[in-house]
Amino acid sequence: MEKKNKSQEIKKKLEYIGLNLEEIPETLKLVENLYFQPKAGVDEKKYKQYKFVSPKEIEILLSPTNRLEDIKEKYAKAEPLAVYLDSKSEENKEKYETFLRMLEEVKIEDIEKIEQEQQAINKKIPFKIRYTGNYLWQIYYSETSEKYFMIVPTEDKDYSTFFYVLKKQIEKKKAGKIFVPICNADYSRELLNKTEIQSLENYLWTFTKDWPSIYEVYDKNDKASLQIIGETEVYGKIKSQYKVKLSNKIEATKFFKLAKALFILQSEIPHYYKFTTQINKEGSLEFYFNNDLLTYDDLSDWLNDEYKKLIEIEKENIKQNKEMQINLKTLQKQTEELETEYISKEKQISTYLECKKTFFGKVKYYFKYSGKKSKNKPKNNKEKVNVEEIEEEKQEEKIKKQYTIDELIQKGKNAYEQETKLKNNKMDFNAIKLKNINLVKKIENATAYINEIDSHKKSIFEFWKYTNKDEIKELAEAEEIQEPIKTHSKIFDYKEDFEDFGITMDKIQKKVLTKDELDSIYLATTNQIEVINKLKTDSITVKELEEYLKQIKKDLQEDKSITEEEAIDIFGGLAEDTRKITKLANKSHREQPKNKYSILRISKSLKTIEYKAELNEIISTIEETINKISLGQNLSGYKWIPEDENIDTNEFNIFNLDVEKEIESAIKESVTGKINLYKMNFEKGIKAVAFSNCIYYDNQNKTLPEGMDLDTRILANILDTDITLLNKKVIRVGILENENDDLSKLIIKTINLLEYSVKNIEIE
Repeated sequence: MEKKNKSQEIKKKLEYIGLNLEEIPETLKLVENLYFQPKAGVDEKKYKQYKFVSPKEIEILLSPTNRLEDIKEKYAKAEPLAVYLDSKSEENKEKYETFLRMLEEVKIEDIEKIEQEQQAINKKIPFKIRYTGNYLWQIYYSETSEKYFMIVPTEDKDYSTFFYVLKKQIEKKKAGKIFVPICNADYSRELLNKTEIQSLENYLWTFTKDWPSIYEVYDKNDKASLQIIGETEVYGKIKSQYKVKLSNKIEATKFFKLAKALFILQSEIPHYYKFTTQINKEGSLEFYFNNDLLTYDDLSDWLNDEYKKLIEIEKENIKQNKEMQINLKTLQKQTEELETEYISKEKQISTYLECKKTFFGKVKYYFKYSGKKSKNKPKNNKEKVNVEEIEEEKQEEKIKKQYTIDELIQKGKNAYEQETKLKNNKMDFNAIKLKNINLVKKIENATAYINEIDSHKKSIFEFWKYTNKDEIKELAEAEEIQEPIKTHSKIFDYKEDFEDFGITMDKIQKKVLTKDELDSIYLATTNQIEVINKLKTDSITVKELEEYLKQIKKDLQEDKSITEEEAIDIFGGLAEDTRKITKLANKSHREQPKNKYSILRISKSLKTIEYKAELNEIISTIEETINKISLGQNLSGYKWIPEDENIDTNEFNIFNLDVEKEIESAIKESVTGKINLYKMNFEKGIKAVAFSNCIYYDNQNKTLPEGMDLDTRILANILDTDITLLNKKVIRVGILENENDDLSKLIIKTINLLEYSVKNIEIE
């Protein structure tokens, strides 16, 4: 019975394919010499060429190997399909049985799936070029015989592509073309050669921090294009997919030369040039410098402009270096005079200290220095320094009509050399300046010491008495004097500082806020924030309020984690079993999570007026709560809204400290292709509450871990603040509409990044 069913299944598949094993079509018997020579050094797993090929032009070979074996082995053992269809010859009997086994294992629905996929690809090539199951197409091209052939490894398990091609070859109607990777094929050099393509991969990685995939794609008319697929950072660590299509040699050469030029400049003179990438409206890659778009056609003019800028930078540095060298000469002269004076006074003091040890020494010192005053006073000579002696004057550089990259690099190195020299001169100047300040202080101390000695030299007897005292103080060292340092506020780095920020805010909020205040803030983390803001700004109708109440009642009925009885539980957040252990970011605790139903006391009988009253109470509590907590440092928060809307400062506004999460949310949730992303630079002291752990959990058992393990957002009060626009920028993010669908189209989201400073209003 089983054998009969198997025979029927094989018969059904043969009918679907259109193959009669008793009458093999002549086209399948026709075998031509391929004269194929496998290319050495080509990775079989990485396809470089994709082409549209007619199935009827593909010669089918079967090989008793698996797909992962070396091409030389597969090709050496490969034999024409006709050999495997020979049921009459004894020597081919085993091969015929292999064919039947393969037919038995294949599923008709898998062949149909291949057909549907190819029909879709015929209309539109996949954005990423490669597609699921493309590795099953073991199709090669012999340049000698100019013929395509397919090697079918008989030891594999998926034969759907083989039987699909066989079905198309047997069909009498026109088969059309299939889009497949060509195995063991290298780049044709029609657009760029292999070395240029490898270099281009390196250039693009430098700018995008992602290795691109570069394919040579041939359309149905066998016209080649070079298509580059990859991801690039468009803002911070936010990445966007991109696709560059170079349709001819001119386009390919221009793109390559542009990328090469920018790569060389950034590598050779990184202190002046760092290029960024963005995607355009079509999802292609663009290069920018200081927010200006760079193209190959504009490169010559840009090189000329940059060369002239570097000339000015070099000139200014040379000028400042000359002035600095003059100042250094003056300071060095002052240092010499101060050192001479200090040595003189130091010598007098040391002489005194030595002489006071004996009677004759005291007398000798008294008469030697009596009536003498130090004539060594610091001079403030500003000697004229010959500039020509410091640095030879350079002749004015003649401006050329066109500059090369090599000339720009050399000019950049010259300018940077002068800039480095200026920095070193400034460091030397500050060091000598500090040394002189210390010398002046030492001279003041020495002078005071000597004046004290001189004041007791009115008579030999008074001097004698003074020198025998034990209270003489040693010469004081000069106090260390430092240049004033400008104070800068610490810049908040999300990845580095978020954990500490969360712990600090959670500690403060646990200590300062009451349970009712924490509950009210929790509601701002839920979908109730929408109705709360509408009620706060008087932009809601009674009917809309009724709809919100209906929805939350429905949510309660559908929420299996809580019942209506639990929503109005008299225990008020106390767990029935206080021993129950819960994990929060791998930290154990025994606390109950908050829920919006119990805070709002939602029940089937709750009326709209009661719901409104509860919300108004919540609004009042939130307003009071925000003003209790201030940010302890400067930081940036992000909030996205549709392009046609603006932030309403009268609402409760929530900002995400993680820009990547906020952009991901915007991309997923926005209906339109354009988004406003607000970056708010909050000043230290701005009133705000963080959505820390104590907002999400009651802490009745005092076991809740500290931090922000569930959320990365804050609720900030920006109503009574000074908000100033700092910067505007447009970025684009390209994502596939469906990541799991190879034929999904690329969706481009345009993000208007608006950066503001948010400061407290100073009260006079």
